[in-house]
Amino acid sequence: MTTRLLTLLLFLLLALGGGLPALANNCPLQIQRAEELIKKAEQGKLPPEARALLEEARKLVTEARASHEGAKGKPDHADAIRKAKTAQALAEEAAALAGR
Repeated sequence: MTTRLLTLLLFLLLALGGGLPALANNCPLQIQRAEELIKKAEQGKLPPEARALLEEARKLVTEARASHEGAKGKPDHADAIRKAKTAQALAEEAAALAGR
């Protein structure tokens, strides 16, 4: 019973797109989203903790862009997506610290 349920859950996750969309055309979208969130978080006065998070987010966006542009396969694109999404999370955290 449990094995059947786990198999069904796994199938549903994969069927509904639960896998990592490591496609070359997804990298720029994730990078652009990270840049937008960084710009939004930069508006107004920022506490030092938020500035540090945004600095790290900018660094990750630069690395994500380099990973995408120099990609030789899906693992490189997946790395670019991971870095861009991490930058998004850092920008959102900075915005929360700034009270936005």
